[in-house]
Amino acid sequence: MSVSVRIPTILRTYTGGESEVSASGATLADVLDDLDASYSGIKGRILDESGELRRFVNVYVGNDDVRFLDNLATPTPDGTQISVIPAVAGGC
Repeated sequence: MSVSVRIPTILRTYTGGESEVSASGATLADVLDDLDASYSGIKGRILDESGELRRFVNVYVGNDDVRFLDNLATPTPDGTQISVIPAVAGGC
């Protein structure tokens, strides 16, 4: 199943500057594995040492935050758009 993955600016060094790439997999975990096979090291910037989503990285499948779905087991149907969005913090 082919999906489109939107890559944030900070991770585009892994994708040769591409803002959107294709990957395949039935679940988010599968897509991240496929993404890492094509763009070595990118998965390590999205997942922590225990294999879970990093605290300050948000991932959406379609318009839904995977933390409110099935996390890495979230299904990724063919044609789905996945967005990787680093959390932004700030204040005074």
